[in-house]
Amino acid sequence: MGRQRAVRNRDAATRLESLPMANDALILFAHGARDRSWAAPFERVLARVRAEAPERDAMLAYLEFIEPDLPAAIAAQAAKGHRAIRVVPLFLGPGGHLRRELPQILEAARRAHPGVTIDATPPAGEDAGVVDALAGFCLR
Repeated sequence: MGRQRAVRNRDAATRLESLPMANDALILFAHGARDRSWAAPFERVLARVRAEAPERDAMLAYLEFIEPDLPAAIAAQAAKGHRAIRVVPLFLGPGGHLRRELPQILEAARRAHPGVTIDATPPAGEDAGVVDALAGFCLR
C-alpha cells in the first residue's frame, strides 16, 4: 500500500508540475460551509500543494460562507501581478455550482481583469488519481 501511495503522490506532483509555468497562480476552489472547521481538509490540501510546488502562488477560495470568495481571490492574485490564474475546483463532480455559477464567476473575473488569463480545471473528482485515492480509502 505504501508504494502505491508514493506512486500516486509522485504522479499528483508530476501533474501539478506539468501545468504551464505561465499559470503561476493557483486558486483551490471549494464550496464553503457555515462551520469554519469544515475547511480544515482543504487547508491541508493547500499546505500540501505549497510544500510540493513552492514556486506556485496558491490560495484557497470558497463559493459561499467562508472568505475569500472566488472573485476576491482572483482579484488578490491579479493584484500581486500574476498574469495567469488557474482555478482548481475541489469538488467531486460537475454539479450545478460548477456548470452554472463557476462559468459566470470566471467570465466576470475575465472582464474585471482583462490582462489576466483565467482558466479552470475539471473538478477534482474527475481525476483518475482522486478516484483511485477515494476507492483506496473506501477499501481500507
